[in-house]
Amino acid sequence: MGDFNLALVIVAIVVCIIVFIFNVYLLVNYQHPDDANQAYFPKFVVVFGLSIAAISILMLPADVANRQACRHALYNGACHLTLPMKDLWLAVYIVDAVLVFFIIPFSMFYYEGDQDKTIGQRVKSALCWMVTTAIVCALVLGILYGLVGKVDFTVRHLSSSTTSFPSSWDFSSSQQCIGNGVHQCSAYSANASSEKTWTMRTTFPEYVVALATIVGSVLFAIFGGVGIACLPLGLIFSFIRRPKAVITRSQYIKEATELGKKARELKKAAEALHQEERSGSKGRKFRKNIKSVEKEVFQLEEDVKLLEEMYPQGEKAETAWALTVLGYLAKLVLGILGLIVSVAWIAHIIIYLLIDPPLSSFLNEVFIKLDDIWGLLGTAAFAFFCFYLLLAVIAGAMMLGLRLVFITIHPMKWGATLMNSFLFNVGLILLCSISVIQFCSTAFAYYAQATAAQEIFGHTLQSLRGIKYLYKYNVFQIAFVVLAGLTFIYYAAFGWKRRKPSGKFQLST
Repeated sequence: MGDFNLALVIVAIVVCIIVFIFNVYLLVNYQHPDDANQAYFPKFVVVFGLSIAAISILMLPADVANRQACRHALYNGACHLTLPMKDLWLAVYIVDAVLVFFIIPFSMFYYEGDQDKTIGQRVKSALCWMVTTAIVCALVLGILYGLVGKVDFTVRHLSSSTTSFPSSWDFSSSQQCIGNGVHQCSAYSANASSEKTWTMRTTFPEYVVALATIVGSVLFAIFGGVGIACLPLGLIFSFIRRPKAVITRSQYIKEATELGKKARELKKAAEALHQEERSGSKGRKFRKNIKSVEKEVFQLEEDVKLLEEMYPQGEKAETAWALTVLGYLAKLVLGILGLIVSVAWIAHIIIYLLIDPPLSSFLNEVFIKLDDIWGLLGTAAFAFFCFYLLLAVIAGAMMLGLRLVFITIHPMKWGATLMNSFLFNVGLILLCSISVIQFCSTAFAYYAQATAAQEIFGHTLQSLRGIKYLYKYNVFQIAFVVLAGLTFIYYAAFGWKRRKPSGKFQLST
């Protein structure tokens, strides 16, 4: 047992170091050249936030492994756990909430501040926004915690009298208790009047985690439901719409001329919006125009990338075309594998969560059998399925961002990602990571039973006054499955079509 505990601690430390190094690698390779050697505080927030998100996902497999220290105990309280997982969960998610609602907004306000202002003025402006946000959040949390910060557990009142230890037991279906039979000691046969509601006040950290989970669950149900379908189907239909052959030089010149004309239009529009911003006009129409320009710039970059693929240049043009073909084949393979994972997720939700009683434990049994083959194989598969949900959230946010006006686009591109896009996506990942953990602890309750995560996200969250009905009636799971189904239909109907080139771009007046 001691060897197991030591190994678990060593693995936890090594994983944290690897996660930190990997996130630094992502930042260095994804950052825009304009952010090189500057914006150090936002970069620290990005690395720290990504590390917290990744560690929080990996903590659920660690929580399952931590319970292995108690596999020989008669009851959970009879053993000494290797890691204080409940305290670690609460600490990680309090840090998560602080980053999402305070630190990341401050970093974005500072980074996006008017470059003509001094550093002090930008810090002051960002602090004003952050303090305002903090006051509003504190008031909302304090009022809600004071009014409805309680959990209502449904329990049965069972009782029985006592007697001397007998030499034989005379119990039957009609005589289940000791005494004259007026007592109710069987939870299965007790009548409805034995049910009682046991109310107690939850701790404030648990309440903060619960409310953050609700906010994250709304985003997770929308973005995750769309993303779990569009993530694999986007890769597959990208292969279907791929360029089939290299275009001629005349075709390249014609397309490049059109793209250059569009670029000049967008530059002119961006300069007009900058002048409008400096004049202090930031109304609804201004925000709509900003959104339109962002969308057109993103589409222009995609068109330029596609044109470069269709007409490779330089001494290694043939090699570049061969790599392009291999890249689209890789997208097809990854898309098919992702589609299998997505279908498995949706089938598991329907079979195990939406149908009562469950038809099968499905993926729970798969993980258990993988653990029987090799101790960490099931845990690794478990972590992969959780991470896949986070990737689905990012994919869903990107897809909806290109189609809905009120969702901001923040694309992640290799070597061309600005810090505000980094911060936005880190905030989205952090906010949804709490919901992913709650979702996974529910979906894989059989595999992750008796863990600290289930105590927080299962018993407490699902009994919280005013919130428990969202989980009792599976509102988020149903929304997730419905949006996934609608997205599948959308891609089946329109995913294979190429996007039509847009006409001349003009700002709305």
